[in-house]
Amino acid sequence: MSTTQSDRLRGLLEPLVSAEGLDLEDIEVSRAGKRRMLRITVDSDDGVELDTCAELSRAISEKLDETDAMGEDEYVLEVGSPGADRPLTEHRHYVRATGRLVKLQFNDTDDTDAAEELIARILTVDDEGLDLEVPGVKGRKPKARRVAFAEIAKARVEIEFNRKDKKEEEA
Repeated sequence: MSTTQSDRLRGLLEPLVSAEGLDLEDIEVSRAGKRRMLRITVDSDDGVELDTCAELSRAISEKLDETDAMGEDEYVLEVGSPGADRPLTEHRHYVRATGRLVKLQFNDTDDTDAAEELIARILTVDDEGLDLEVPGVKGRKPKARRVAFAEIAKARVEIEFNRKDKKEEEA
């Protein structure tokens, strides 16, 4: 049974990433002219600091130099965290987005071409789905809504420029 290069890299690099207390979110190998690009995306419940990315980049580079995982060709290594608009695909992504405004696109439940969308704030997350607060329209009070993970086709965090930070709310 053959494994892809991404699978081999994941097996090689996941222990390094885990040792830093991070989750290995994605590995992408692509071409950039004559060189290859290796993009490693990491995250944690508390986010990822730039210094942590730099330290991890050095450790990954050393590990890759010790092995032939990238072959003999030149490559560029990038280690970073996911952007604010990254898709929510794993249970842990929804947990990390608790308290944030998200845009959900639902699986097509009828014969219409338009999939239903909803912008709401995640209140809680459990194994089956999400408890949401749907903002009220035209001065009405927000409403609670329960959504099962099976209903969700796509989800992304909505960027809020006037959102209060958790630390500000606790103070």
